[in-house]
Amino acid sequence: MSAINFNTGNQTLRQLLGNGITYRVPRFQRDYSWTQDEWDDLWQDIQGSLAPGGEPLHYMGYLVLQTLDNKVFEVIDGQQRLTTLSLLVLAVLKALQDLVDNQMEPDNNRRRIEGLRNAYIGFLDPVTLIPQSKLTLNRNNDAYYKDYLVPLAKLPQRGILASERLLRQAFEWFYRQVRSMYGELRDGAALARFIDELADKLFFTVITVTDELNAFKVFETLNARGVRLSPTDLLKNYLFSVVHRESSHSNEIETLERRWDTIVGRLGGDSFSAFLRTHWNSRRRFVREADLFKTIRSGTPNKARVFELMREMEEDVDVYAALSSPEDVLWDPIQRQHISELRMFSVRQPWPLLLAAHRAFDADGFAQILRTCSIISFRYNVIGGLATNDQERTYNSVAQRIASGELATPADCIRALAPVYIGDEPFRSAFADKALRTTAARNKSVVRYILFSLERHTGGIKHDADSPSYTLEHVLPESPEQHWPTFSDDEADEMVYRLGNMTLLEDGPNHKLGNKPFDKKKAVYERSAFEITRRIAAENADWTPERLAERQRWMARQATSIWRVAQLA
Repeated sequence: MSAINFNTGNQTLRQLLGNGITYRVPRFQRDYSWTQDEWDDLWQDIQGSLAPGGEPLHYMGYLVLQTLDNKVFEVIDGQQRLTTLSLLVLAVLKALQDLVDNQMEPDNNRRRIEGLRNAYIGFLDPVTLIPQSKLTLNRNNDAYYKDYLVPLAKLPQRGILASERLLRQAFEWFYRQVRSMYGELRDGAALARFIDELADKLFFTVITVTDELNAFKVFETLNARGVRLSPTDLLKNYLFSVVHRESSHSNEIETLERRWDTIVGRLGGDSFSAFLRTHWNSRRRFVREADLFKTIRSGTPNKARVFELMREMEEDVDVYAALSSPEDVLWDPIQRQHISELRMFSVRQPWPLLLAAHRAFDADGFAQILRTCSIISFRYNVIGGLATNDQERTYNSVAQRIASGELATPADCIRALAPVYIGDEPFRSAFADKALRTTAARNKSVVRYILFSLERHTGGIKHDADSPSYTLEHVLPESPEQHWPTFSDDEADEMVYRLGNMTLLEDGPNHKLGNKPFDKKKAVYERSAFEITRRIAAENADWTPERLAERQRWMARQATSIWRVAQLA
């Protein structure tokens, strides 16, 4: 990042607001959203800083600004903090105005109001009383801020937006804190001194960039350091600005915003950035997360392309949200099973392919591809534990070929996935050595899934895998005592979570077995309803590392038949 396009430095609140420049929250950035939790945190920090012996400076975090002329700065990140600090200053101005109204040093307090307003808020035109503010909020909040809060006018209580109500509540909350701090409020000098000291104690790390692309690079850098910003807001600002530049109809922006908010709402708690990248990779060439903003920026240069992107996102958003929700009404029972498996495996790499397949194929064809992705994920990710970089690119390549019409049938798509299908021999070998520590909930679910699948394959009976009546049994206990001389301490640590050491058992017998020796367990296994458990008793006179390994090799041979895609074998 060149020095021309990127500058950084520390500035106090006085330096930020006292230099004659103005700040503008991009018109389409999110509304004011801070609540009492954030107001109270800020107030407590301020009190701690101003207390005798308090910290000489209080750090307010990063402020990301964008400017072309070094006169007007767009607030890319930090609007919540700047807006809240301005409301605090306005609360102090209101307290000073109370003194004026009560004829307490009216001339001096008027001068204090004027000085503080000019320094930190802006000035009021003496004729029109229209504020010329240092801070301009977004399109939904600016009118309320400038028409009511800045001039300290009577605040409307009804017919306002939720974010406008938060602005009013924040102003009133800080006003109460100021009155409480200064008791009867007879000392205007103390109020002015409070803001004056505060302005020198609060400081930001200010990062200034010249365009959206450099701003996004800043987001990437800060996020990598654990400072969570919102590249989604930045992308929204860019897309809306494209439409705003070209728009001749005011309702186009309102329509775009309504559709954007609908998409975000339909995602629920899912990350918009994750959705956008998955959506993009389901239709176009693979893009890394680090290159997403740059790629979309170059791919949406005009209004027509922005609205096309919106239409495409609307087509994909419900399917994307449902991919993490097996119970969604979008899925039939077969599809629901495989969606559930992918969620259990914690695998999302196939999602771009699944979006493309859902658009292109009917329910049966989509189910075939879902099943294939589940089996590949089990072989490649769960058992193989292989790196996902190449796998992700393969899924994207197949998705792109579906989107272009090159892969016209589900069978074509499945055959194209051959590069990420682990062959029988390496899969069998990896399975025979696999250990999954069942102290982790995800691993426990996967082991149960494996064991119930083996039971259905060998015993021909489909048990309810979700039933609490069936529990996971470790033949060699997780905390073995003196009854297991066939395992050394090192062997016990190494093998207790091997798949060959685990089986299924009814809840009652399992609870009673505990750490009992193998001969006691064997008598219970013989009476189990599970074929894979009865086999342990029938085939093993004792339980040793060698017998455990042999059982796992048998399991691996069965698994090779269960998790198999005939077209790829």
